[in-house]
Amino acid sequence: MMNARENALALLNKGTPERIGLYDSLWWELQQDWRIQGYLVKEDTETGKSVDVTPEEWFGYDLISVGGWTDNMPVRGYEEVLEETEDWKITKNGAGAIFKWWKKKSGTPEHIDFTMTSREVWEEKYRSLLLKTDDLRLGLDNAKPLFEQWKDGDRATTIHNPFIWEAFRASAGDVSMFESFALDPEWIKDFNRVYTDYYKAHYNRLMEVCGAPDVAYIYEDLGYRNGLFCSPNTLWELYLPYYKELVDFFHERGVCVILHSCGGIEKALPMIIEAGFDALNPMEVKAGCDVLRFAEQYGDKLAFVGGMDVRIFESGDRELIKREVIRLTREMKAIGVRFFFGSDHSLSPNVKYEDYKYALEIYRDNMMY
Repeated sequence: MMNARENALALLNKGTPERIGLYDSLWWELQQDWRIQGYLVKEDTETGKSVDVTPEEWFGYDLISVGGWTDNMPVRGYEEVLEETEDWKITKNGAGAIFKWWKKKSGTPEHIDFTMTSREVWEEKYRSLLLKTDDLRLGLDNAKPLFEQWKDGDRATTIHNPFIWEAFRASAGDVSMFESFALDPEWIKDFNRVYTDYYKAHYNRLMEVCGAPDVAYIYEDLGYRNGLFCSPNTLWELYLPYYKELVDFFHERGVCVILHSCGGIEKALPMIIEAGFDALNPMEVKAGCDVLRFAEQYGDKLAFVGGMDVRIFESGDRELIKREVIRLTREMKAIGVRFFFGSDHSLSPNVKYEDYKYALEIYRDNMMY
């Protein structure tokens, strides 16, 4: 039998896996709720105290994170709290962007104000700050022990980071971004050039110190409920070259690449494949995605991670959960696609532990190819 790492890499590398993989993500609030209930915790054998366990370890996911997050704002380590209440806080980040964040729950922040609203501001105040590799941006003290812990383990190791789309949104906001697609695409290209070089340099440094992970997980939310945020042509012109360059960088080092992109991204699939991504996550059902349809069209080119409507987990209806898990796993196997079972948009606080555990039992009964 393959171990989890071997099976995951067979799924991602167009090999011959023995079973459907398993991977998911949980909202922070859900993890806290389940720990209060006694899950995702264990007793430390030395101190006797309870310590948190990651969902990857607790549920036996095939992929396990070893860090890799970078502080990618131009001014490193900067956060100014402008206003704060019991429920939320307003902060300014290292690109001069002001957001309002919930403190006790996950969610998209409210965009309030931005400093980087033109190419001139980018060039005068921020661009030069991203041109040098800086170990302090990498969190090496946290990453190195995790790499060491899992390098010879039976899980595929992953690093996680946003990339150029999310970096621009976090720096200049949606309005400047979308206006610049039409009015100043050369600014978008320059921003993407600088950040692609930034990420390659920092990933290279991370791998020099820690070794190479098995998988790079890249977060770029290109769609919303009704489709893409921009035209496919805009993605091809302004983003494809940099996506392909980053994917090639990882592939040259033996690292597989998964793209996470929420929303309705169906029209971006040809570009995603052209860029060379090995797998796609999460195929959001309520945004019009259908992992079975995607698998029929592109199963020879991509592996798929997720695609199970999270509202089914939330329903608590065991018969519905059983029927849909069986349907999804069996139909994906019938198509012959490489697949990791998981939700289509993370597990929300509306999911009960017992219902999710039940879904995993049904998955394991039907996971073998």
